[in-house]
Amino acid sequence: MADTLNNAQMQAVQHLRGPCLVLAGAGSGKTRVITHKIVRLLQEGLKPGEIAAITFTNKAAQEMRERAKALTGPRAAKDLLVSTFHSLGVRMLREDGERLGLKPNFSILDSDDVLGVLRDAGGTTDAALARRWQWTISLWKNQGLDAAGAQAAAQDEDERVAAQVMARYQERLSAFQAVDFDDLIGLPLALLQRDDETRAKWRARLKHVLVDEVQDTNAVQYELLKALVGEQGVFTAVGDDDQSIYGWRGATIENLKRLPQDYPALTVIPLEQNYRSTGHILRAANAVIAQNPKLFEKKLWSEFGDGEPVRLIEADGEEHEAERAVAFIQALRSNGAKFSDFAILYRANHQARVFEQKLRAAQLPYKVSGGQSFFDRAEIKDLTAWLRLLVNNDDDPAFLRAVTTPKRGIGHQTLGSLGEFAAQRKLSLFEALFAPTLGAALKGRAIDALHEFGRYVNDLEYRARHAEGGEAARALLLGWLTDIGYEQHLRDSEDSEKLATARFGNVLDFVDWIARRCEGDDASERQTVLQVAQTISVILSLAERGEEQDVVTLSTLHASKGLEWQHVVLAGVNEGLLPFRSDGDEMTPERLEEERRLMYVGITRARRTLAVSTLRRRKRGRETVAGVPSRFIAEMKLHEAGAKEDPRERLKRLRAELAARGTEPAAASE
Repeated sequence: MADTLNNAQMQAVQHLRGPCLVLAGAGSGKTRVITHKIVRLLQEGLKPGEIAAITFTNKAAQEMRERAKALTGPRAAKDLLVSTFHSLGVRMLREDGERLGLKPNFSILDSDDVLGVLRDAGGTTDAALARRWQWTISLWKNQGLDAAGAQAAAQDEDERVAAQVMARYQERLSAFQAVDFDDLIGLPLALLQRDDETRAKWRARLKHVLVDEVQDTNAVQYELLKALVGEQGVFTAVGDDDQSIYGWRGATIENLKRLPQDYPALTVIPLEQNYRSTGHILRAANAVIAQNPKLFEKKLWSEFGDGEPVRLIEADGEEHEAERAVAFIQALRSNGAKFSDFAILYRANHQARVFEQKLRAAQLPYKVSGGQSFFDRAEIKDLTAWLRLLVNNDDDPAFLRAVTTPKRGIGHQTLGSLGEFAAQRKLSLFEALFAPTLGAALKGRAIDALHEFGRYVNDLEYRARHAEGGEAARALLLGWLTDIGYEQHLRDSEDSEKLATARFGNVLDFVDWIARRCEGDDASERQTVLQVAQTISVILSLAERGEEQDVVTLSTLHASKGLEWQHVVLAGVNEGLLPFRSDGDEMTPERLEEERRLMYVGITRARRTLAVSTLRRRKRGRETVAGVPSRFIAEMKLHEAGAKEDPRERLKRLRAELAARGTEPAAASE
């Protein structure tokens, strides 16, 4: 182990007894530290099931699990609790949620379902208003507020209305036996705080908790960590105060400030050796972040040498900037770089469009990170509604989507009458289907159609419970799609045969996705369709889908965190864009500090080459205004490093740029 770890990493791995904060600078090998520490804890005698490693995305959890498996072997890795915060919350609620009145098969509502419930709770058809409620309620929940607390904290009439809607929304969630994504943190916290027996059980089970990206935790996640580890605080928190960039969604850097106060015995270990970037890139990053007040001292360095100076590119406007980015890629491609070595990073989604146009014109393959997820497509949401209903018959939003997709002669009036009948008797819609007195509320033909649907769902649930392994799952799912006529439904609802075929192709991909999850390395790991369906909501909510492709990446700076590329273009580094500021918006010191951290994240994504692009003129709405270079460019102190390009590189880049504009034969850039 000592051969693969530097001194600071080894110190972090060997610190086993008390609370530990590992300040992991960008590219400093934090995942290596976490996985080696898991091995060290196993050597100390902890059982795999007594160690929890918590992170923020399924992708990060999967990478951690694979690395741990390589170090510990498959048997030990199988019982390690490596998960996201939300997956851990699901596990706790499935086991102990009944103490809060939740059935083990509760439903997890996705964003669209929440929007529908909020519109109903607020009595509005205005989707934009419901979305504002959704955002406000989510922030309140991430601050640990319930409806009563939100009412007390409301600042104006709009927030008071949102708090009233929140109270009605929570009543509906309770009636539906459903939770939203924020509840997956808030309810486990409530469980640990209120129930001594459950708290003692989880503390006894988890002897050491490791938390990755601790700077991204919100107030409730931090309290959940404290509730899990208790006053003794046997935990390892890994994070970087310089990469705290999610304040807009409730994450707070205050949690890092609180750690030494809440745990006076905290040992702080900085990881400063960077294994990603060259000296020029790291000096620029250090110079920028030095302008922020420091919670903990840390300065990145590497053994890779200076490398190429950071390039400053000045463009006349957005189109010229995109052309120069294409030229930058083509020039380095002629030296053997792959497309997947490149990323173009920007502050806001709208900046991607012109880069897409120029990349397409130059016939360079690309992907837009953070575009529409596969799982956000309507056809996939249709099918997941059916699966959610199999897991939890009380999931009313899932019932309403499944019963109307595809259409089966059950209209809005029938569903409205069923809803009134169910509400009066405090039943879920599915339960109400089989109530003996339903005949008094609905006519015969409507009841027949509802009963037929109910019987089919019950039959499908039985078959899903017994369909174990990939082949059985695939056969069941394809038979179900045929039974409900889903392919024909897509053809009927699309004008274009080509589009309908593409959408059904997505459906078949989804069938494969579930079937793969039903497979296992051996018989003991195989799952049934119903078991996969029970975890599907949280999997979908955090899913990052897609295999590695040799394409240029276009990404927002927020979505780029945790990733790296050989060559990076930071685009639109102008005042108003980065740091971002809309008209009439006040730039508070806290906001400026977070924007500076975002710039630091962007710089440290680059391994070998970094180009910082600024606009002389930029579009703002429908007008063109003078572009002011971002203050962050001066803060990088590029003049001290000599950021001028090598004349030969400059000539090569200019030839590539001319080729990209079509004013020189393409061969000139080879």
